Amino acid sequence: MMRKKRRSSVDKGAGAPAAPKVKKSRSAGRQSKEAAPEETNQCVFVDFVRVAGVILRPGGMPNEIGVDQVVFQRRIQQQLQKSPRYPGIIQEFITALESYMENTDRFRNCLLPCTSIINTLLEKLPEYMLDRSVFPDILIIPRIIINQLKWLDRVVDAKDLASKLMELVSVAPVEVQRDIITSLPEILEDSQHNDTARELNSLLQEKTQLTVPILDALSSLNLASSLLTEVRGAVMATLAAVQLEDLPVVVKFILHSVSASDAYEVVCNLRKKLELEQCVLPPVLQASQSRMNSKAAAGSASAAAAGSSQDSISLILDCIKSAVRFQKTISEAWLKVMDLLVLLILHSTNANQSRRGAERVLKVKVRNGLIQEALLQRTFRDYAQVMRGYFPSTLALAQSLVRSPDPCMVPFGGHMYRHAFTAFDSYCHQEVVGSLVTHVCSGVGGEVDVALELLCGLVNEKPSEMAMYAVFVKGILDYMDNLTPQQIRRLFHLLSRLAFGQKQGSHIQDDMHIVIRKQLSSTVPKYKRIGIIGAVMIVGSMGAFRSKAKESQSGSLSQETLRQVTALLELVKSSSESSPEAAALYYDELANLILSSALDPQVQDMIGKSVLQDFEDDFVVDLGPEISGSFPFPARAMYKLYEDEDQGGIAINLMPLLAKDIQNKGEHRRVSSLCLSPFFRLLRLCVEKRHQGDLEEIDGLLGCPLILTNMDVVEKVESLSKAEREFLCTLLFHTINWFREVVNAFCTQKDTDMKMRVLTRLQNITYLQTLLERALAGTPGYVPPIANFDGDGTDGIVPNSTVPVIKIKKGESTYGTGKKRKAPGKNSSESSSQAEEATEADETQQKEKEIRPGVSLASYRPFFRELDMEVLSVLQCGLLSRSLLDSELHTKVREEVLLGPAELVLLLEDMLRKLEFSLTAAPAKRAPFLKVTDKSVGFSHLQQRSSKDIASYCVQLMPALCSHLENCHNHFQIMLSENNGVVDGPATDVEEHQLMSSAYQLLLQVLNTTFSWSGFSQPGQKSLLKKALGVFAGRLKEGGAELTLEQLVKHSFEYLLNFRSTVPNLSIALCLSQLLSTVSEKGANPAAYREQTASLARRFLNQDWVTASGEKERGTKFNEALHTLLSIYLDHVDDILKAVEEIAAEGIPELLNASKDESSASWPTLSRQTFLVFYKVLMAELEKAVRKIPPSKMSDNTEAQSEKLLTWNLAVRDFHILVNLVKVFDSRPVLNVCLKYGRLFLESFLKLGMPLLDYSFKRHKEDVQSLLKTFQLSTRQLHHMCGHSKMHQDTSLTNHVPALKKSLELFVYRVKAMLTLNNCQEAFWLGNLKNRNLKGEEILSQRSQEDDDDEEEEEEEEEQQQQPERSPPPQEQSEDEVIAISSKR
Repeated sequence: MMRKKRRSSVDKGAGAPAAPKVKKSRSAGRQSKEAAPEETNQCVFVDFVRVAGVILRPGGMPNEIGVDQVVFQRRIQQQLQKSPRYPGIIQEFITALESYMENTDRFRNCLLPCTSIINTLLEKLPEYMLDRSVFPDILIIPRIIINQLKWLDRVVDAKDLASKLMELVSVAPVEVQRDIITSLPEILEDSQHNDTARELNSLLQEKTQLTVPILDALSSLNLASSLLTEVRGAVMATLAAVQLEDLPVVVKFILHSVSASDAYEVVCNLRKKLELEQCVLPPVLQASQSRMNSKAAAGSASAAAAGSSQDSISLILDCIKSAVRFQKTISEAWLKVMDLLVLLILHSTNANQSRRGAERVLKVKVRNGLIQEALLQRTFRDYAQVMRGYFPSTLALAQSLVRSPDPCMVPFGGHMYRHAFTAFDSYCHQEVVGSLVTHVCSGVGGEVDVALELLCGLVNEKPSEMAMYAVFVKGILDYMDNLTPQQIRRLFHLLSRLAFGQKQGSHIQDDMHIVIRKQLSSTVPKYKRIGIIGAVMIVGSMGAFRSKAKESQSGSLSQETLRQVTALLELVKSSSESSPEAAALYYDELANLILSSALDPQVQDMIGKSVLQDFEDDFVVDLGPEISGSFPFPARAMYKLYEDEDQGGIAINLMPLLAKDIQNKGEHRRVSSLCLSPFFRLLRLCVEKRHQGDLEEIDGLLGCPLILTNMDVVEKVESLSKAEREFLCTLLFHTINWFREVVNAFCTQKDTDMKMRVLTRLQNITYLQTLLERALAGTPGYVPPIANFDGDGTDGIVPNSTVPVIKIKKGESTYGTGKKRKAPGKNSSESSSQAEEATEADETQQKEKEIRPGVSLASYRPFFRELDMEVLSVLQCGLLSRSLLDSELHTKVREEVLLGPAELVLLLEDMLRKLEFSLTAAPAKRAPFLKVTDKSVGFSHLQQRSSKDIASYCVQLMPALCSHLENCHNHFQIMLSENNGVVDGPATDVEEHQLMSSAYQLLLQVLNTTFSWSGFSQPGQKSLLKKALGVFAGRLKEGGAELTLEQLVKHSFEYLLNFRSTVPNLSIALCLSQLLSTVSEKGANPAAYREQTASLARRFLNQDWVTASGEKERGTKFNEALHTLLSIYLDHVDDILKAVEEIAAEGIPELLNASKDESSASWPTLSRQTFLVFYKVLMAELEKAVRKIPPSKMSDNTEAQSEKLLTWNLAVRDFHILVNLVKVFDSRPVLNVCLKYGRLFLESFLKLGMPLLDYSFKRHKEDVQSLLKTFQLSTRQLHHMCGHSKMHQDTSLTNHVPALKKSLELFVYRVKAMLTLNNCQEAFWLGNLKNRNLKGEEILSQRSQEDDDDEEEEEEEEEQQQQPERSPPPQEQSEDEVIAISSKR
């Protein structure tokens, strides 16, 4: 078969004669004389080649080989060998070839695979690669020469060939170097690969422009593993200097040269060099892009450069993706050191394990703050083109995070959605909106909240793009049954912005109006509420103040829009008049709209113009000398603050309205007492908006009285009828709610007189609450009036008043104090005799304190109006204690604004509830089957604030909180000094002590909740955290602003530690310990404070706690606090095993000889009443500690094994001590704890301890035997407890028995396996072990059956090294002689 070989366009001659003709034409006389021998030499070459099968054609036709290459080579060889001039003919042949190659055209077709010829060619090659003057395209010849060297059948001297090629590389131009280097794998034999690789590695360090060809060549060479590691290390070292366009090749080489053993190390190094956690080489990218931009003169060139960099990054990620997909070791290594882009790569692969691993690692990184929103933002901003290719994975990961029950995950998933919508195209927009709508329709609280918040944010940022998908969002209207009121507000705000804020979304306006009218006309309260909320939100969007008309005070709305807004408001008003609840909700929603939205002045005036007049007409009456009307109780004007007017004035017509409500129950009334507080809130916000915060127009309502009845009627509540009792309770609820709204309205006023009246109203609230507790205790089954109208009323709320609780604490009865302290709030006709009445009532009340029933108002919180966050500004007033009151119970200095203890407790309780609701993240849960109480009831206003705003407001209040904390500290310090260091001294005022203790505890809880906010871990909130810590540090040391975070934490810890000396009870001690622990965690080194925290906790545990009345602290709350405090101590102590042994072996035995009420001498909080608490914590912490013991490895040295063995010996000894305590403290709860944690300890020992014994038995035989003997005593006791549980048939105990029995049996066979592994199986035998009770007595039911065939068998094992023939049979040994462990089969 003929095979043609085409060469360059330059032709060569057909035969020997052609050459001299060319020479003659180009040469003179002397050259002609030399032509004859040259021709003769060339004839040798030409003749031999022609005979061998090559046709040398003249002109532009290429030469042809007529036979196979192997045949051609054999013929040439035979001709040379058979020649009579052999071996000299070989030199003649080569000389002829050299002469023939003088002609460049001929040379192109004369490349044959022969060693001698190769040497000649390689020597000729430099001439053609260095001289470009004659032939501009001369580089083609070196490339042709190199190509002819590929895939040779045989090379005589491969080493020499490799050496010559590398010499050529050192002197050749870059283009030729690339050709030679990339051809090396196809030229060299395997034996030369390693040597050549070393030379290429050295060349790589010198010339980075050859990175790509060198790595291509190295990838194809067969290298030893050690050399490959060396080369890879060198390549990794040059990574920072590599140009961006070469990076994909470098990354591909590194990842494809990885073995399973070094995959993790290589990936770690690659990650550091590439800085993938900051989205791929920022320094290199910036340098590369700056070079590109400097070369590009126009903006289009810059865009092209940016696009090129995006392409390079895409190629890098494709290389990683390929490695991850096809190399499992690489995938596993990347999972260990995850980066954001690689995470998307892993998730985009088809392997389920890779997807799950990517999701898991992402969640861990987000939870630990290693991947944050700033990184995500940079990734989408700088590499949108790259990220677009991984959009499906981005969407799937965002969905997973938003659905996560962990509250830390949800916001990050929301950020992924937002950035994907912002950075990608319209297809992605549609997918993102569709996914968010799905989240909203899921009904899961946290998921719905973040999805609605994202949709609202997207409407604000990208209104025109979002308007295209308004139909998608409108579909949520079909799923409103699962949404809370706050979520419905957001939904309608979102839809109304789309429908009325953008022309593109106007097509859903009609649908919105239809839905609203349908809901408003419904008779079902739930749907009517939705209609009211939706209509008000639409009014907010339609009547919004347009920025383009800011100069015009008259407004910018068209008459048509204003008409529509007016019509919609009239529709809502008329639809809600039939129901007081609906009308109240309408007023509340309008108030929220005015507070939170910027309405057009025309709309604002239209809403507010009639509010003041309507309020006066409906709820305010002129106060005359007598109040006419028929009421359940005598009417009387109460709580008047204007002392200069004896007669006349105005009053709130509360009791007459309430009486009419009850008389006309079921009828539609336009005015109801239920609407009093909501209507007043709307009124004051309208006035506030109109007068820029000045409430002078309505300040008379702050001090005006209410038409109520004399509250002495509460004293005889038991003698009233059920209707009268319920009327009285409802009256008290309405009065308290009125005062709460009054405080909301006027709390921010700066006038001193106003502040005094606000404080007086707070005093009225605290006093009325004590009356309400008494009244509710005598009215079981009573359901209060609704105060928060956007929820389901009383659904799911069951006030705890049906079972009156007898008050044990004296401090609970603040009724007497409240009656005294409300003196300034009574009207003028009563104020003169108030102090005398209070004094006379003291003795009677003191006698009745112990027997009067009362209820806690905690379960009635939803029936009180919400206090605004601004009310907490009252905390900035000073603290008023009893010592600052004169004999008339009036403050000595009337000009000062002072805050009383009861009011402080009221405000702090409210603040703590707010912080726990907004700053403490709760895990997202799916809606339960059974309806539960809505936790958001009473926080409608708070929900409209972000957690960041609330945290910032709390930080502003921290100086005031610290002042109150120091006042509490000083109060108890003075009290201790007056009572010679005891709490229950004669100078102790029990009521005041209880109030101040409550304030002390609430202050610490508020501070702890504030510092526990997860938002402080976000980078953007670091300044807020430093500001908060700076308040603590500033109380201790000036100049807190210049301190570092670590110094601030240190000073804050020292400041808080100063309060340890005046802690009055264990609950406050726990709060202080928790606050210190929380603050210490804000620094970079929390371990530095562990010892101090443990020392403080131990100090509190070693303190004898007594109440103000002289009794020892006890009860459920005390035990709960003790449990947590002991856990904190054991968590922070250096050696937990030693601490457990100290309490179990020293403290608890002291109780054995003590009387029933006595405590342990070394641990005063440890008594027989608290033994269970200590026992449970000790068992739980011991089990937790052994789980943290590092697992043993066969490679561990003797020292490491000895250390772990010693740790396990200590743990087993502690366990033995605790288990043996059951013999003395044998109550059912103690047995329950022992069975539960005994099994867990045993399982941990099997998993972590037994492998250690396997490896340590031969080296530490005595220690292992001692450990097993001690442990076997414990397991035998556990077996006795199982028998005791079965004998008593106690279900709570027997539930633990099967699993424990299984673990005991596993332990037997695991010890046998350990002995067998160490060739000591003769030391193990089985026998029968009888069931016994806790005292060691044999269980009779088993003794009677011991001869039966189905007698239960038990396993025993002995670790003592005994010879089998010397070991007596187990049946003959007594119980004490056998070291046994039992387990029922």
